[in-house]
Amino acid sequence: MSMSLSFLRFSCSSHSISPSLSHLPPQLPNSRASHFVFCRYRRTHIACSSSSIRRRLCKLRSFSSLSGASEFDSISQRSHDEEEDDEQQIRTRASNEDEVDDDEEDEQEFISSYVFPERWDVLGLGQAMVDFSGTVDDEFLENLGLEKGTRRLVNHEERGRVLQAMDGCSYKAAAGGSLSNTLVALARLGGRSLREPAINVAMAGSVASDLLGGFYREKLRRANVQFLSVPIKDATTGTVIVLTTPDAHRTMLAYQGTSSTVNFDTSLASAVSKTNILVVEGYLFELPDTIRTITKACMVARSNGALVAVTASDVSCIERHFDHFWEIIGNYADLIFANVDEARALCNLDAKESPVSVAKYLSQFVPLVSVTDGIKGSYIGVKGEAVYIPPTPCVPVDTCGAGDAYASGILYGVLRGMSDVRSIGTIAAKVASTVVAQQGTRLRISDAVKLAESFAFQLNASSTV
Repeated sequence: MSMSLSFLRFSCSSHSISPSLSHLPPQLPNSRASHFVFCRYRRTHIACSSSSIRRRLCKLRSFSSLSGASEFDSISQRSHDEEEDDEQQIRTRASNEDEVDDDEEDEQEFISSYVFPERWDVLGLGQAMVDFSGTVDDEFLENLGLEKGTRRLVNHEERGRVLQAMDGCSYKAAAGGSLSNTLVALARLGGRSLREPAINVAMAGSVASDLLGGFYREKLRRANVQFLSVPIKDATTGTVIVLTTPDAHRTMLAYQGTSSTVNFDTSLASAVSKTNILVVEGYLFELPDTIRTITKACMVARSNGALVAVTASDVSCIERHFDHFWEIIGNYADLIFANVDEARALCNLDAKESPVSVAKYLSQFVPLVSVTDGIKGSYIGVKGEAVYIPPTPCVPVDTCGAGDAYASGILYGVLRGMSDVRSIGTIAAKVASTVVAQQGTRLRISDAVKLAESFAFQLNASSTV
């Protein structure tokens, strides 16, 4: 059975979401109605029309498819000497990573003449944190009392203790974060094409005017992602220590720094009002009082004709901020990116629920849902139905960043005006497999160029009015 599914968010009811959802939203009616209500929890004060969305978002078409825990440890006061000790370790590592790699050299000529566009194709709003990534063994984790495969927030002293234990180990610094991985991949996929206009990508977040803040902004700039937020004075930039064991399990320790507040200032308001897709990173819900900024950003984006995408980010993050997630998803979200565990957490379902059923269920509340399931493939949910996307074969080297790359493929397909769900998912799977087959989380320039060229035929075949 085939059906035509409209990806228009404005066919919605007058119900508004409760500011507190302690339970799963109720089951919606049959999703096969010709004018299905995408989300009963949708606000009705959106001023723009569906025709303006089509004009502003590269002629977004209708889709056709086949059926088929711990709380934050408050940042303690630190002495000047303690800060200097950490900064010295960080400065040494960051300076070692500050050499321009081949991909960055390839981008320099293009960036040197870069002029900000009138509108951004994608603006990411998320945590701006520097990653320190290294390989350790299980004994290292046990000695520090760390649970393998988890992600938790740490304070300044804990970060210093781990960095000190890593002294002598091989690790590297990078402008990290799940969202930045997606944005960099998207910018590289959508750059310098003779057939299509470049995809303009920017990010907003919170960094300090310190060494790490400068390092982060420069690394993104070299990757053709413009960081728009003004650095915060007299503050420290957040970091994430990523410890990978030989069995590929990652243990992440996030230090939010003192620049962790994201305010909805005039700079952010201006950027949000001039974007076609706003991507909100789920990790942002961890920051103090950020729900207010996220809400304002989504309201402004929607009132100016933009789509809103949300990355689920992490199961524990969803569990801690479940109500806030649904406040944004229910009222504003048009796209959701999640792996199967995160999707289950969003739906408050247990592990026995299959990925396809989770994708179907979640897509009754959000127009387009992508649910990845590792080497088993992925599902794209639309209007209560789900399309299976098989994985693209590859020899896996490093699975870190696969989901981020997958999200960039979805965004790329949407921005290029693709109308077929399966084709969009296939593009996303190919981008993800390319990243999995390499060491590191970032899509390389050379691979991005090859992928974009291979997608040209699919774009022409799929983009029917």
